[in-house]
Amino acid sequence: MDKLVISPAPHIHGGDSVSKNMTTVIVALVPALLVGLYYFGLGAIIVTLTAVISCILFEYLIQKYILKGTNSIMDGSAALTGLLLALNLPSNIPLWMVIIGSLVAIGIAKMSFGGLGNNPFNPALIGRVFLLISFPVAMTSWPKPIPFNPSYLDAETAATPLAMMKSHFGTLPTTLDLFLGNMGGSLGEVSVLALLIGLIYLLIKKIITWHIPISILVTVFIFAGILNLANPEQYASPVIHLFSGGLMLGAVFMATDYVTSPMNPRGMLVFGVGIGIITVLIRTFGAYPEGVSFAILIMNAFTPLINTYIKPKRFGEKVKVNN
Repeated sequence: MDKLVISPAPHIHGGDSVSKNMTTVIVALVPALLVGLYYFGLGAIIVTLTAVISCILFEYLIQKYILKGTNSIMDGSAALTGLLLALNLPSNIPLWMVIIGSLVAIGIAKMSFGGLGNNPFNPALIGRVFLLISFPVAMTSWPKPIPFNPSYLDAETAATPLAMMKSHFGTLPTTLDLFLGNMGGSLGEVSVLALLIGLIYLLIKKIITWHIPISILVTVFIFAGILNLANPEQYASPVIHLFSGGLMLGAVFMATDYVTSPMNPRGMLVFGVGIGIITVLIRTFGAYPEGVSFAILIMNAFTPLINTYIKPKRFGEKVKVNN
C-alpha cells in the first residue's frame, strides 16, 4: 500500500540535485583550472589530482569505517572540495602537504560535523588556512608562471602582486597580465578572465545569485579606493586589489557556498560587505598579504546570526499601511 506523504508548501520541484549542482560548479571551474595548467604545467596536474583523489578517498574511508553511514562520494561534493583546495595551493607544494590539507578539509571541516549540509565553515578554506598556518614557507613559495612548465618541486619561485604590495618591493605586473593570469600565485587565483567566465556560467545556470560576489567586489573596490585616494604612495589602487590574490576565486566559488552563506538576499549583501571589509583590512594592515580566506571563514561564523536577524517577511504577514 502506498503511503500518503504530507509536506508543507510550496510544492514545487525544480529538478535540481546535489550532484547536478556540484557538477555545474566543477564545470565553471574548468577555465581557471585550464589557465593554471597552462601557466604551471606538471605541478598543477600533480597537485590537482592529488587533492581531488585524496578528498574522495578520505570521505569514503571516514563514512565506511568511522561513521558507518551511506556513502556520498558520488554526489560530487568531495571532488569539488579537492578541486577548490588545489586551486588555492601553489603548484610546487609537496604532495604530503596536499594530503594533509585534504584530510583536514574532509575529516575535520566536513565529516566531523556530519557531512555535507552540516559544516559551518567552507572545508576547502579550512584546509588551505591550516596549511598556511602550519607550513607558511611552502604555502608562500609561488612558482613563476611558465607555460607548460615541465618541472614540479624545483620550479623557480617569484613574489605575488600582494606580497609586492605588502613589502613595497618589486614591480607589479601590468593590468593586462593580472587580468590574464600571467603572475605568480595559486593555481586558480591567477586569471581574472577565467574566473569571470565561471561567474557568468554560474549566474546563467542560476546556481548562485549576484548578491555575494558583487557585494564583495564592490566593497573591496570602494574601501581600497578610499585608502588609495588618501595615500596613493602607501596603498595600492583598487584595481590591483580586485585583480590580484584569491579575491575573485573566493568571491565567486568559496563565499557562495550554500551551506556556509546566508539564505536570503539581504543577508547575502551583509555577508559580502563583511568579507570585503575584512579582506582589505587584513591585506593592508595585517601580517598576511592575503586576507580573503580568513575573511570568508570569519563571516561563515556570523552566518547563523545573519540568518536569525535578517529574515524575509512571512508569507501572508500583515503589513501596516499609513494613510
